[in-house]
Amino acid sequence: MLQGSARAGSWRTEIVRDGIGHRMQTRPVGERSIVVLDVTRPTLVLGSSQKDDVVDWDRVRWQEADVVHRRSGGAAVLVEPGAAVWVDVTIPAGDPLWDHDVGRAFHWLGAVWVEVLAAAGIPAVMYDGPLRKTAWSASVCFAGLGPGEVTVEGRKVVGMSQRRTREAALFQCCAALRWEPARLLDLLALDDADRARGGPELAAVAAGIGPGVDLPAAFVDTVSAY
Repeated sequence: MLQGSARAGSWRTEIVRDGIGHRMQTRPVGERSIVVLDVTRPTLVLGSSQKDDVVDWDRVRWQEADVVHRRSGGAAVLVEPGAAVWVDVTIPAGDPLWDHDVGRAFHWLGAVWVEVLAAAGIPAVMYDGPLRKTAWSASVCFAGLGPGEVTVEGRKVVGMSQRRTREAALFQCCAALRWEPARLLDLLALDDADRARGGPELAAVAAGIGPGVDLPAAFVDTVSAY
């Protein structure tokens, strides 16, 4: 199990256990790094294009969930203990892994996730096509599919977003261990009819990887070879 702060090859690795909110505003600078966010509370992570009015605040308080904004990506993700793994990966500009094409820039990272899952016996595939939108993708991150993201049997299991500056690129990765779209929809400002419709429609677009794989440790071990 990955613990504390350390180095893996040319990468600095760290686990953050004090909530994920402050990491969502992180400006990408500095050296190669992998930061695993240890999720201890249900957290609704809104995308960069979403405002507070997409949230049903009464339901959020009832569920005792946190709400945070990230500076990458466009739609919401619900991150809960035991249901998702969140990893931030930073590379500096000029790094051998750097790519000026913002879509192609995800490909190496998607390949890492495929390798991690393949080692666990999960037949994952990296998507290398253009952004694919659906009726729900403006609201729910896992409802769309972007370059570098990872699927199993056509269903998304790892979502990624990116924030870059002149100095570095920050890739934010969310791997779903369980996929329960109704729990996410329950926290969004939707009417009952949309919630009832959304659950079945979203059930088929993504999937959970399942328990039993130490994804953070496997991910760090695989990335350290790059």
